[in-house]
Amino acid sequence: MSDDLFAGREGPAPASGYPQPPPRMGFFTDTSVCIGCKACEVACKEWNLIPDDGFSLLGMSYDNTGMLGADTWRHVAFIEQDRPLGRQNNAVALMPVGPSATEHNHALVGTGLGDRHGARLGSDTGATRVEPDPSRLPPAPVTPDGRTELRWLMASDVCKHCTHAACLDVCPTGSLFRTEFGTVVVQEDICNGCGYCVPACPYGVIDQRKDDGRVWKCTLCYDRLTGGQEPACAKACPTDSIQYGPLDELRERAARRVDQLHDAGMPEAHLYGADPDDGVGGAGAFFLLLDEPEVYGFPPDPVVTTRDLPAMWRHTAIAAVGVAATVLLAFAGGRR
Repeated sequence: MSDDLFAGREGPAPASGYPQPPPRMGFFTDTSVCIGCKACEVACKEWNLIPDDGFSLLGMSYDNTGMLGADTWRHVAFIEQDRPLGRQNNAVALMPVGPSATEHNHALVGTGLGDRHGARLGSDTGATRVEPDPSRLPPAPVTPDGRTELRWLMASDVCKHCTHAACLDVCPTGSLFRTEFGTVVVQEDICNGCGYCVPACPYGVIDQRKDDGRVWKCTLCYDRLTGGQEPACAKACPTDSIQYGPLDELRERAARRVDQLHDAGMPEAHLYGADPDDGVGGAGAFFLLLDEPEVYGFPPDPVVTTRDLPAMWRHTAIAAVGVAATVLLAFAGGRR
């Protein structure tokens, strides 16, 4: 097992051999303000020179990438839900909480949510009521059965840069390594294509390219970080859905954002991957979700897949000693 498995709350970099690392950096993705523009996907591909991954819609609404892979390091999921959202004549928009000047951008997160949940909207909650323009409201009903309720959940997925990264434990060449920022990076020139890290990832992030077998994934733009720049996807995000910074600060900001959404009548808002006591020790890229993790394709209770390796090696050693003792006893008995 790597020393990374025993990383404490101060972050995984010291346990990986960095005596005085910079603050641990990461992503906070606020899905409540994601508009599905895919600017993050495009910026990721352009900066990292990632090949295209096809141009088919895959039969999955507007999702032309489907999932993370060797040629998709950022994936924007489009989840269309048929569920009640309240009256169509009461639109509510929430102001995102972000560090940059794009805080003024509004993202429509639902219609009628305020009235349905008895939300208290106002400056004290960080939310703003937007009076709808009657001329721009959709006609009702919009379907033959009179249904007018529909919502989209959009989320930009990425490698989680786990605190306890199983991919590091199984890599035999050192291609995967922990950076001083606490992120996990693949060195493609060292990767031998063994593929051990692919099933080791609890999120199904790592993938092999078909032409050469090597693995590829998000590096959190390590080359940009070393130059003091933010990752390309966060730089391109127009709504601050993807926020980059010191992980501790992002967790505090995310907790405040959840409180704001709860006050605004969205009790389903919660954080995923922000808990340092979860099965992977907390993620370096975590999310604010508006539904259960499974809806977004996330495992509900991820665990580091190599957590049982020490016990397995101990059991293997004990079994080997037992077999050897049995052979010796049998050999000695045969000689007698």
